[in-house]
Amino acid sequence: MGPVAILLLLIVVLSFLSPYFLTPRNIGNILSQTAVIAVVAMGQHLVILTRGIDLSVGANLALATVVGALVFQVTDSALMVVLAMVVSGGFVGFINGSVYVFGRLPHPFIITLATLSIAKGVALELSGGRAMPGMPEFIRTIGGGTVLGVPGSLFVVVGIAMLMLVMARNMVWGRWLYAVGGRPEAAVQMGIPVKWVLISAYTISGLCAGIGAVLLAGRTDAGSPLFGNLLELDTIAAVIIGGASFLGGRGHIGHALIGAVMIGVIRNALNLLNVDIFFQLIVIGVVIVLAVESDVLRNHLEGRMRVLQAARQQ
Repeated sequence: MGPVAILLLLIVVLSFLSPYFLTPRNIGNILSQTAVIAVVAMGQHLVILTRGIDLSVGANLALATVVGALVFQVTDSALMVVLAMVVSGGFVGFINGSVYVFGRLPHPFIITLATLSIAKGVALELSGGRAMPGMPEFIRTIGGGTVLGVPGSLFVVVGIAMLMLVMARNMVWGRWLYAVGGRPEAAVQMGIPVKWVLISAYTISGLCAGIGAVLLAGRTDAGSPLFGNLLELDTIAAVIIGGASFLGGRGHIGHALIGAVMIGVIRNALNLLNVDIFFQLIVIGVVIVLAVESDVLRNHLEGRMRVLQAARQQ
């Protein structure tokens, strides 16, 4: 409950600092702005559960929006444009997982850093280095419109969160995911298909980047190779701030959602307080450092508690 308490305290403090913070319009802005980070962070969460990391999500999202814009130039079918963006994101994720597993790389940092550069380069080449305006009405509605006064993107976030919750808690795959992240060697000995579990995690992370691309393209009514800059940092920060661990095997989807909202609240508050955009980057960086350090401290304290409990039992 620590991250939830911190988020509530942050909201209370900011409501006193700015009279506009808790207005319905600003709350709607926060939810809309947070939706993309939340969706992509849920995919990043699965990767971090396996002791991995996906640095390509921002470039993957940018490439997916460009692919969607190109498809929209051929057909105005919203279904085809959505499928193009989601499949594009999932394909990059599948490449990440496959090269990491079958290439026997020492860490996914290597391949996801490579695909970050490749995806960004492909997006720039396909778009000619410029934004490509235009998206179907349906995508504009779910990305930037409202349904009964609620941002349409919020329904997408809730739907994906429920789906991932079911997958993680009620499917064997979910238990495999935690086993692979918690004790990889033991997972191999138990006969768990570790390689395909890892590939599935990176593929889902890519799919989430594709869905995030749908929301962002709908909100901006365009595809652009410049979208998604530093999104990988925001999503990693969201997952760790929410309470997940870089050591793998611990966390749930709620962690990613809480962390994403916290990132959105911080960014929104800094804008309301007229804080310089460059200083905002410094603040987010400091937040990431504090979150990682708290994860290290938490693991150290838990290790000490286990040692003390073992000593008492003896």
